[in-house]
Amino acid sequence: MMILLASQSPQRAVLLGRAGIAFRVVASTADEEQVREPDPLLLALHRARLKARQAVASAGVVLGADTVVALDGRDYGKPRDEADARRMLRELSGTTHRVITGHWLTVVEDGVVRREQGVVDECRVTMRPLSEATIAAYVASGESLGRAGGFALQERGDALIERLDGAWDTVVGLHVASVAALYGALCGGPLPGP
Repeated sequence: MMILLASQSPQRAVLLGRAGIAFRVVASTADEEQVREPDPLLLALHRARLKARQAVASAGVVLGADTVVALDGRDYGKPRDEADARRMLRELSGTTHRVITGHWLTVVEDGVVRREQGVVDECRVTMRPLSEATIAAYVASGESLGRAGGFALQERGDALIERLDGAWDTVVGLHVASVAALYGALCGGPLPGP
């Protein structure tokens, strides 16, 4: 059964495509900002669940995902604007922080949720100390907007990172191995190919 991706993230689509997984993007009416949760692991998981559950699908396996950056009890979502992105990068500069991606699969049949399950993956990211000039240039590239914590590994942002302890694709926004395990548990087989 084809995966219905409840995400507008081009990075998540690229990860699924590179893994040879059959999917299509579906619209979700979810407002992730309405989810409040002090634990960043639960925050990512609950937001992923909301996205999957509010996707437009009458039948299929719907995948929701959400990524949160956490440091010292603070969660860093997507920056509101360039000033907010600069603030985030200043605060994350020179730190080791957590990047958490929640994944949620919902099996929908005849418009009814039949089965669902989620999993969270975490990666520790050590960011290099960043100068104001580096932060300004990175934010000016436009890559910060729409990205949790104001950075992305798969493009220019990899130069900001000193070390990763965990899976690269967790930081990008979708850990394919976790999605495969969820799909196997809910649907009893491997992820669908093209």
